[in-house]
Amino acid sequence: MISAQFLLTALVVVLAPGTGVVYTLMLSLGQGRRAALPAALGCTLGIVPHLAAAILGLAALLHSSALLFQIVKFAGVAYLMYLAWQALRHGGALAIGARKGRDGFWRIATRGALINILNPKLSLFFLALLPPFLSGDPARATAEMVLLGAVFMGLTLVIFLLYGLFAASARDRLLASARAMAWLNRGFAAVFAGLGLRLAMERA
Repeated sequence: MISAQFLLTALVVVLAPGTGVVYTLMLSLGQGRRAALPAALGCTLGIVPHLAAAILGLAALLHSSALLFQIVKFAGVAYLMYLAWQALRHGGALAIGARKGRDGFWRIATRGALINILNPKLSLFFLALLPPFLSGDPARATAEMVLLGAVFMGLTLVIFLLYGLFAASARDRLLASARAMAWLNRGFAAVFAGLGLRLAMERA
């Protein structure tokens, strides 16, 4: 169940830089401290469908259906490329600039949720991550997976929020340099595009 080994494994996974971390950092740099919570919350909520799929056994269905996997995958690729464009475009929703507070709480959260929802590999990831930490009692398996998933989501929210607050604290220093902002926008756009290309090459 919730052992030190599970907590350490989950912490390492959450700390590793991924699409959600990149999104949270960029929103917090671009829009300040107020964007950190909705970005972190959205990325966390985007995990829910994949956890549910793993718990209910639907993950195997997704990965056994080539067509369904490809549909979700390329929707995710298209979305990541859209985010890359938004980072590069002057005045884009993700572009880092001097203007604060352009997006509402739920708009930021929704974009973050979509990043994870449209990643079909997450359901298989949870199907592999959670079962080794179960007690082995079939009658309790579903409840235990729900609990482990909830703990993982809690860690995700806290760590992503800390990432966001850290990025927001550096915002004012970065805004003093137009050159730094331009390079950050290009860098984040390249990361989103790279993640999109990597997702495009994934196989079920």
